[in-house]
Amino acid sequence: MSVISSIRDVAMQAIFSAWGYEVSWLEFVAVTASLIGVWLGTTGVKWTWPWWALSSALYSWLFVEWDLLASASLQVVFIIAAIWGWFGWGPKGAQSRKGTPKQYLIVGILGIISWVLLAPAFADIGAAATWPDSFGLVFSIVAQIIMVLQFRESWIVWLVVDAVYTVTYARQGLWFTAALYVVFTLIAAEGYRKWRMQEHLASATRLDEIAVSN
Repeated sequence: MSVISSIRDVAMQAIFSAWGYEVSWLEFVAVTASLIGVWLGTTGVKWTWPWWALSSALYSWLFVEWDLLASASLQVVFIIAAIWGWFGWGPKGAQSRKGTPKQYLIVGILGIISWVLLAPAFADIGAAATWPDSFGLVFSIVAQIIMVLQFRESWIVWLVVDAVYTVTYARQGLWFTAALYVVFTLIAAEGYRKWRMQEHLASATRLDEIAVSN
């Protein structure tokens, strides 16, 4: 038996059962890293990105095992975005800002077109859960990009994507990961609230500084 096969066997070994579903070491560690990374993201600190990259690498492996090819591909995009985010955010982390209606419209139309074009391609290569998985792929990329660009609306997109993934993974029997995405959905709502509050505080601080200087 090769070293790679031995590592895979250990990673896929069940460590406990949840709702009759056996949770492997790989899934457990991926879930833990994801929770840490996403929660750090709600605070806007740069250290969200190393955790995001780690969890994405682990989930890419897990999704390949489950033939969720769109989800596996998405994790590669997350790793690239994590590197971008690490260098793109300033030393103080994210500085929340609000997008414009025109930006929402453009991003939404491009996302829907990409989704419609991508889903049949994944069906052709035998991917599971083609339409919801490709939806998650496209709009997770959208959410990730606008999160790196520090738009608070990224959390609204994440909320929708996480809700879709909750159902998708539950239907595929990934119950532990489905439960994780329920938590992600709640965290996304909290992330929007925190980033919006941060934006208001920053605006109030700027007004105070202007008042003092005058």
